[in-house]
Amino acid sequence: MTAPRARAVMVLGTTSGAGKSVLAAAVCAALARRGLRVAPFKAQNMSNNARVVDGGEIGAAQWFQALAAGVAPHVDHNPVLLKPEADTRSQVVVLGRVDRALTEMPWRERSHALWDVVRDAYDRVAASADVVVLEGAGSPAEINLTDVDLVNHRIAHHADARALLVSDIDRGGSFAHLYGTWVLVGDEMRPRLRGFVLNKFRGDAALLDPAPALLRERTGVPVVGVVPMVDHGLPDEDGADPRPTANGPLRVRVVRGPAASNLDEWWPLRAVTSFAWATEPGHLDDADLVVLPGSKLVAADLDWARRTGMAGALGRAHGRGVRMLAVCGGLQLLGSAVEDPHGVERPALGLGLLDARTTFAADKVVRATSTRFGPGLPGPWAALSGLPVEGYEVRYGSTAVGAGVGAALPGGLGFVDGNVLAVYLHGLVENPAVLRALTGREPARPLRAVLDGLADLADEHLDLGPVLGA
Repeated sequence: MTAPRARAVMVLGTTSGAGKSVLAAAVCAALARRGLRVAPFKAQNMSNNARVVDGGEIGAAQWFQALAAGVAPHVDHNPVLLKPEADTRSQVVVLGRVDRALTEMPWRERSHALWDVVRDAYDRVAASADVVVLEGAGSPAEINLTDVDLVNHRIAHHADARALLVSDIDRGGSFAHLYGTWVLVGDEMRPRLRGFVLNKFRGDAALLDPAPALLRERTGVPVVGVVPMVDHGLPDEDGADPRPTANGPLRVRVVRGPAASNLDEWWPLRAVTSFAWATEPGHLDDADLVVLPGSKLVAADLDWARRTGMAGALGRAHGRGVRMLAVCGGLQLLGSAVEDPHGVERPALGLGLLDARTTFAADKVVRATSTRFGPGLPGPWAALSGLPVEGYEVRYGSTAVGAGVGAALPGGLGFVDGNVLAVYLHGLVENPAVLRALTGREPARPLRAVLDGLADLADEHLDLGPVLGA
């Protein structure tokens, strides 16, 4: 007897940034709370925010969606991840691992080569789920891309998905966005649009009338949700919401160069500190803690730091004794040099604030890691001494340090020199004890509470009946 086919619920957006990722997580959480077996899926994601799972790396959004669904994140949940390296180039990660041949392939040819991977991954996910919650990308109305689309039209047809179409009403023009998208998606996709969602709404929903009814008259599609603007607790899709916060006395500045990556991991700091991204030298003038995050292209970020004066600002902060926490690419930036014998990027001179030399290896290290800070760390970092920590590594190469640099984490994973702590372990401040040691503050909300809040958001503000077939 053939097993029943999993229902497919799709979350599409009229634009990038409409809130697809968070609403897909909310739908996952709400359906899982009903006792259904739920799994997320995004055929192809473009992001330098990645998480390590069994088998390799996937987009951070699908990692959070899997946790919301109550399943272990897996490479099948995001079979293709594009990690931008320039305006016209992305590293291609297939089923968790870098595929160099596809990275070098022209974009339109690459898309056709990836369909079998996407289809088979979806079928594996659907085989053990009652409902698969698919996330689209960009907009399904990008008619210039329809012939090479994997993540909106083609997977929707393969999964026989019923879709919600989400618009960010805070931007304005939502009804035009919804109607225009409905018109442009074409005759095959249009019947799959079962509900419109107005996301990030502020104010009195009664003021929307009569627009929802008029939109339904023109399209036959009901508005099934008006979702308020809320502090949902997840990082935004790029992990780089530009708004500063003022949630604690500690002034944290995260240096955000053009190739900065894994910015979502610093989200817990936003809730407990006075937090801002540093993109200009003056942004470091009042810092109590400077963070140098990961970097997809270390040499390019070094060029940017010197061109903009950020290199000098970092040197002055270092000289003032400001604590400097560097992770992965940030560690490599602070060192004296980066050597690249395999052509991963290119060689570069570092900032020289840490006596360290990095050598890129041909293969990327991608793994989850549990370890412990060493005992007796120096004064600025003493509160971290002996703390266990869990995180993940996504990097090329390794670093050798001079005799005056101490070990902060074993096995070449972390180093300490006065006011500099430089580690290869991503996810530090997602460990509550580490966050408390660095900031003196407790985490604002545990992840479980965030996911429960997302389920509440979907239950209260979305009618999922049209997409569930109820």
